[in-house]
Amino acid sequence: MPLDPQQFNELIRTRRSVFVPQFEPGKIIPDDIIWQLLENANWAPTHKRTEPWRFTVFTGAGLHKLADFQATLYKETAGFKFNESKYEKLRALPPQCSHIIALGMARSPGGPPEIEEVEAVACAVQNLALSAHAYGLGGFWSSGGVTYTEAAKAFFGLGPEDKLLGFFNLGYVRTPGSAGKRGPVQAKTRWVAE
Repeated sequence: MPLDPQQFNELIRTRRSVFVPQFEPGKIIPDDIIWQLLENANWAPTHKRTEPWRFTVFTGAGLHKLADFQATLYKETAGFKFNESKYEKLRALPPQCSHIIALGMARSPGGPPEIEEVEAVACAVQNLALSAHAYGLGGFWSSGGVTYTEAAKAFFGLGPEDKLLGFFNLGYVRTPGSAGKRGPVQAKTRWVAE
């Protein structure tokens, strides 16, 4: 059965990043919906069918485990750049989410160039974001905190050649995001017909 193109266009154009302060406190998304979001993410395009996305889902007490891990690792590795408010934020924000999905990229020996694997994970995250929006959920892709800290990889089940690409934070929307803006696509497009 074909999709209604107008509904699909509306889904894409109304999706917004919804941040932790906009989540409904204490309202937990059922796990079966999270599994559906992950299944949709799993259908992203992937060169050579490597399916490089790796997800680690945190919820309940797992959110506190994530908060403790990232705050401690930040404190241990920040050196002179250590910032107390950033440390406190790393401890405080995860438990305010329903779920947080760590976004990993696994490398395959002899697989495509790394950039193509990163792009495949980004497509999976777009599927995740659109699916969350379709279910009336809020979320955002964060690449802060310990995302690019080499010592974080093992905690998320990633090997030395793999990458941690961030976190997708999820919750029910209490306060919707503002209307989005985009410049005209014509200003970003070259059209070659001859």
